Amino acid sequence: QVQLVESGGGLVQAGGSLRLSCAASGRIFSGGAMGWFRQAPGKEREFVAAISWSDGSTYNVGSVKGRFTISRVNAKNTVYLQMNSLKPEDTAVYYCAARNYYRDVRSREYAYWGQGTQVTVSS
Repeated sequence: QVQLVESGGGLVQAGGSLRLSCAASGRIFSGGAMGWFRQAPGKEREFVAAISWSDGSTYNVGSVKGRFTISRVNAKNTVYLQMNSLKPEDTAVYYCAARNYYRDVRSREYAYWGQGTQVTVSS
């Protein structure tokens, strides 16, 4: 089992920045990965970004490229999502996810999920 605790959400004006954190505990496997998803009201949950525990390779979707950066600190078992140049359309509940088995970093398959943190971007 892996437990995930997210933090860092909030209200920000368009153009502003926020940093989300996700602390993992439990049976973390170095060959696994962690990712961020988001779900806006009335929409399906969508993948945002992922990072491999082993080599730090990352992957993110086109809508956030150049604005969002995923990173990790292995010693803290923590993953971050730095979000810059935020837009109102980034408003959503952001979820941290983890898997403790190997898949390509681009895989959307995850076994464990956090409780979510709200990000609201005002225009």
